Amino acid sequence: MPRPSQQLHPHRDPAPLRPAATVLLLRDSPQGIEVLMTRRSPAASFAPGAYVFPGGGIDAADALAHGQSTRRATQGDLHLTQAIAAIRESFEELGVLLARHADGSYATTADIASLDRKAPFAAQCKERGLTLAGDEVFVLAHWIADRDLSRRFDVPFLVARMPEGQSPVADEAEQFEPVWVRPADALARHAAGGFFIIFPTIRTLERLQRYPSVDSVLAACASEVPLWTSCPRTGLLAGEEARYMEHEAPYGELALTSPDGQIVHALDWQTAHPVPLLKNVKRLTAPNPGMMTGPGTNSYLVGDETSGYIVIDPGPDDAAHIQRLYDATGGRIEAIVCTHSHPDHSPGARPLQALCAQRPPILGLPSAATARPDSAFTPDRSLSNQELLTLTGSGLQHTLMVILTPGHAANHLCLVLLEDGLLFSGDHILNGSTTVVNPPDGAMTPYLDSLDALSAACDAHGIEFILPAHGYVLGEAKIAIAQLKAHRLKREAKVVAAMKARPEGSLNDWLPLAYDDTPQQLWPLALRSLLAHVDRVRELGLAH
Repeated sequence: MPRPSQQLHPHRDPAPLRPAATVLLLRDSPQGIEVLMTRRSPAASFAPGAYVFPGGGIDAADALAHGQSTRRATQGDLHLTQAIAAIRESFEELGVLLARHADGSYATTADIASLDRKAPFAAQCKERGLTLAGDEVFVLAHWIADRDLSRRFDVPFLVARMPEGQSPVADEAEQFEPVWVRPADALARHAAGGFFIIFPTIRTLERLQRYPSVDSVLAACASEVPLWTSCPRTGLLAGEEARYMEHEAPYGELALTSPDGQIVHALDWQTAHPVPLLKNVKRLTAPNPGMMTGPGTNSYLVGDETSGYIVIDPGPDDAAHIQRLYDATGGRIEAIVCTHSHPDHSPGARPLQALCAQRPPILGLPSAATARPDSAFTPDRSLSNQELLTLTGSGLQHTLMVILTPGHAANHLCLVLLEDGLLFSGDHILNGSTTVVNPPDGAMTPYLDSLDALSAACDAHGIEFILPAHGYVLGEAKIAIAQLKAHRLKREAKVVAAMKARPEGSLNDWLPLAYDDTPQQLWPLALRSLLAHVDRVRELGLAH
């Protein structure tokens, strides 16, 4: 975990969470699933005027009504309480009642008319001989309100089939204008500006539109585990607030720079100025965007004014970028480290060194004989595995530990900033794509072994964030590494299957089978990694 002293912004406690529940009432139509939505009061304290699913806070009485509800054998007490709260809220707000008579028939409009929406709910249902249908309410998702909000809720998004024979009638106090709408239509109307919905609603509708029927939704939710859980984070993009879920590229960067939900971090890619990530870590992106480099090569500056700086991956030989690196450090560069010798990482090292009066050493590993001609690199000194590079100033120490990670290139290495739990991953781990492993300088078995070494380092050194050479910071470092390895092994399994299906085939024969989920315009790049997979498969004898 980064040291509090190195965080960019003072700690603040987010607003406390309040338990709540909401329910998506679904029905089938000839055009697909429809969901019941309703417009919140313009005077509401939370999301005024937004179209939402019915729901609200969980009352103490909801937990006391278990005996008056049906439940699935696998439905825990918390989920049943949430289901009862959702049933109550849908009744109070929209006059929809998920309850049945003893004969199994749904509550009727006459039953609903006889109930007072403002009186104790469960007791009234009991008097009418109605049993709440908690077993018909399933957990779809779990949303935890963003840390920046002044009112925050911890909310399961539940799903249930709309009861037969009932029609929604809004309470005209909290909710107005109930409407049945297809998820895709709601999203389109929102995009057009005529149907205001908030971020969790948008993301829920985006996923809901993938399902062809209500049955398919309920079947997906049968495990009792939310299909996703999210506490979004917010940054600035083109000056506007932009929210992101955990699986989206900027999320980890926001977790690093704004851990308590401050909306301050700009996510726009630019090359003119360094971007502070911590007080002792800055990123300056080179102006070399492209298919292989994404938004550009990230050069990192580790240290501060008193300790001096270590520059990681000075990038291509671009005079303006090199000058900006020099200016950002005030020339106080103690060392220049290249994670590997590829032409978008190491050529800037010598020109940057030449600008410095003290000529800091260029560190790394020399390129192997298998490297391409444009990747020739000879450092002033070779680094060794587990070697420590230390900066000290103003009572603070910044220590980078070297981890040798061949795979993407034979001379690839990563660095760990020990005091702050940061992994500088070079091209071994990227944000937004998987790195190309291109033989003969690249090799798949060393690549996978290096992932294991980095995973072990996460445990040993408390690494939480990965700072890649291309793309935003990644969070949940150990999980990200595990997912990357799983992806590579899944691809390997497809390669094995392709080789077995066409035992006399060539790379071009196996490519469409092994990379059928990859856009064809990327196949020329995929062909390089395919060769690395094939070499490994043959080494291990997996295709026999």
